[in-house]
Amino acid sequence: MGSSNSFSIRFWIKKRSRKKNGRIPIYARIRFSGKYCDISVNRTTLEERWCPELGKIDHRAKDANGINRYLDEVHSKLLDCHRQLLAEGEVISAKKIKLRFLGKDQVVNTLKDIIEFHKIHEMPKLAQGTIKNYSSTEAYLLRFIKYRYHTTDIKLSFIDYGFLMEFESYLRNCKPLVKHIPLSNNGIMKHMERFKKLVTLAFKFGSMPRNPFTLYNMKFESYDSDFLEEDEIEKIKQLKLEEDGLNLVRDLFLFSCYTGLSYVEVKMLRERDIVKGFDGDQWINVKRKKTKTPVKVPLLHTAERILKKYKGHPRIEDAQLLLPVYSNQKVNRNLKIIAKRAGIDKNITFHVARHTFATTITLMNNVPIETVSKLLGHTKLSTTQKYARVLEKKISKDMAQLKKELNKKKEEAENKAGYSGNLRIIR
Repeated sequence: MGSSNSFSIRFWIKKRSRKKNGRIPIYARIRFSGKYCDISVNRTTLEERWCPELGKIDHRAKDANGINRYLDEVHSKLLDCHRQLLAEGEVISAKKIKLRFLGKDQVVNTLKDIIEFHKIHEMPKLAQGTIKNYSSTEAYLLRFIKYRYHTTDIKLSFIDYGFLMEFESYLRNCKPLVKHIPLSNNGIMKHMERFKKLVTLAFKFGSMPRNPFTLYNMKFESYDSDFLEEDEIEKIKQLKLEEDGLNLVRDLFLFSCYTGLSYVEVKMLRERDIVKGFDGDQWINVKRKKTKTPVKVPLLHTAERILKKYKGHPRIEDAQLLLPVYSNQKVNRNLKIIAKRAGIDKNITFHVARHTFATTITLMNNVPIETVSKLLGHTKLSTTQKYARVLEKKISKDMAQLKKELNKKKEEAENKAGYSGNLRIIR
C-alpha cells in the first residue's frame, strides 16, 4: 500500500508488545521523504494470523474481514490527511500526517501563527524586559512583510535564507520604532536572534522544510562597556548631594559596585539572602535572575554599611526586602545627574556598577579572573573576560612587579658568582 512522491503507508505488528493472551498490537507506519512515524490503530491479532507481505490478517482467519476493513479505512484516512496538507500548501512530513490523522496537529502555518503561539506558550516564561524586546522584533517583522511583500502575513514555508538576508538589510535601513533610538548593529543582531527562536520553534512543528538559520551567522560587534576607576568611585562617594533620591541612587549604585549584583538582584535582595559563611563573615547567597546560577559573594565593608543604613527604611514596602529601589529608568536617569555633578564624562548606567566590580574592585586588586567569574555567576569564563578587561594600569603594575623580580634574581646570581661589577685589565 502506498502512493508516489516518497510517501507510503504499511501496517505491521509490534511483537515486543505482545499481550499475555498472545495478541499483538497492529500499527500503521507512515513514511515520507525517508522519515517515518508509527501509529497504533487500536487493534490486535495473533502472530500466526498476520500476513506481513500484505500488511493484513490472513483472510481465512476468524476476525479477518472486520479488522481488514478497518485497516483499509485507516489507510484511506491517512491518504486523505496527506491530500489535505498538500492542498493547504503545507510542508509535509510523516509526523504532520500522523498529527492530522489524530486531530492533534497544531495549526502553525504562517508567521502570525508562530508569533501568536509564542505569545501564549513561551512568553509567560520570560522576564518582562525580554517580553518587551520580543514585541519590538515582532513589530519589525510585520512591518517588513508589509513593505516587501505588500501583505499582512506569509506562510512559514516561504521563509528561507534570502528572507533572512532581506530582513537584516531592512533593519539596517528602516526607520526605528523609537525615533530617537536608531538600531545599532548589535541591536539588529538581537532582533535576528529573537527571530531565530521563532523560526526554530516553527521548524520543530514541521511547518518548515529546513531551518534557514543553520546557514546564517550572527555578526555581533565587540565593545567595551564603561566602568569606573578608583578615583571616579571616590568622586561619587565624596560628592555632596542634598536630594534624598540622588543619595539613595548613589548608595544603590555603590552597593552594586562592591557586590557585582545586577539591578534586579539588588531590588529583590532579602534578609534570607545574607548568610554566615564558612569563614564566619557575612555573605550574599542568591541565584542569578538571568541564568539561575547560584552566586555567593562576601559582603564587603562598603556594601555592609549601605545595608545597615537602609535597615527598616519606610520606602521598603516588603519587610523582607533589604533596600528601597526605584524603577530602573529612574535609577539610570539619576545616575546621569550624579555623574555630571561628579565631573565624570562617562555614560553611567546601573550595569556599569557590575563592570566596575569585575574590573576595578576585583581584577585590579589581584583577584584571579576564575574567582571573578564565580562571583559574577557566569557559566563561561569567556563571558567574564568581556567584563573584566586587563587595563593598561594593571599591565603596567604587573610588568613593574616582573621587572622587580627579574632584577632581584639577577642580583642574587651576581652575588653568588662573586661578581663585583668593577672591570680590571689583566696583562
